[in-house]
Amino acid sequence: MGAKTPAVTDATFDQEVIATSSDKPVLVDFWADWCGPCKMLAPTVEQIATEKADKLKVVKVDIDANPQIANNFGIMSIPTLILFKDGKAVKQVVGNRPKDNILAQIEQYL
Repeated sequence: MGAKTPAVTDATFDQEVIATSSDKPVLVDFWADWCGPCKMLAPTVEQIATEKADKLKVVKVDIDANPQIANNFGIMSIPTLILFKDGKAVKQVVGNRPKDNILAQIEQYL
């Protein structure tokens, strides 16, 4: 996990994601240690975090350590990226996707 994508927990989710998404959209990467596609997607998420740092906050949620958040948002498969804006989930991207594909889906919210 890189410095650009801090971990968020069940306890800090509301403060780190919901509350701050009114200032800047927050992209949440739902992942788990045992998930191969999650590990393949991680460098892409890091690149997005670095390239869009001025417009976007990017965080990670380990669903095994934080099942409450995953349950709240109905995460059925991982990796799942959810973009939050103004306290609401506005876009969901499931699976390991190329960076261009992810950016195309979230760009309108940035």
